[in-house]
Amino acid sequence: MATSGTFSFNLDLADSMEEAFERAGLELRSGYDYKTARRSLNLMMLEWQNRGLNLWSVDFATQALTAGTNQYTLDGKVLDIIEAFVRTNAGEVNQQFDQSMTRISVSQYSNLSNKLTQSKPLQYYVERNVDSITINVWPTPDDQETYQFGYYYMERVEDAGNSAANNIDVPARFLPCLVSGLAYQLSMKYPSAGARAQALKADYEEQWTLASDSDRNKASLYVSPGGYSF
Repeated sequence: MATSGTFSFNLDLADSMEEAFERAGLELRSGYDYKTARRSLNLMMLEWQNRGLNLWSVDFATQALTAGTNQYTLDGKVLDIIEAFVRTNAGEVNQQFDQSMTRISVSQYSNLSNKLTQSKPLQYYVERNVDSITINVWPTPDDQETYQFGYYYMERVEDAGNSAANNIDVPARFLPCLVSGLAYQLSMKYPSAGARAQALKADYEEQWTLASDSDRNKASLYVSPGGYSF
């Protein structure tokens, strides 16, 4: 039996949109059709990020901590922090040590009586701003050791972009959910596709469940400094 021997199937932006239009019983004909579909796709990607469905984008980074400074703005690609630790003696084979840090709420941070207390940082509060994330560590780092803030984070999903040849910033296993979701979004925009809206919504919800269960079962929400915990 002859098979392709390849595993590279993917859909670019144009193919994804065309498939979604076809499922909604529509045709992608004009520049406006392309523009409105791209807008709906970008909004749907933001919805997915709000639901936490982008664990494929988990990455690791470190932030050097400075004595006497308790606030740090992270790279704009950081969507949220999953786990964090404070590292001492970074790079020293026999002495590097990571200690887990506790994430606290704005209320807990506000109730700290002296936010300038200096010692080894053990807690952090996350400020989610419009275009970046700022962390506030407590206690404020002292000058007794050199500290690093190590953290696992979810990275923002890239926009669809303008080029129809772009691939969408999701793994191939999420394409069925993406196409189903976009078809449903289009059915709410085009009156001629309204009769299909409920069926498309049901298909989208089924694909959403399959995609989210697959992602969460294979990438635990608990991440430790030593790696993933399955």
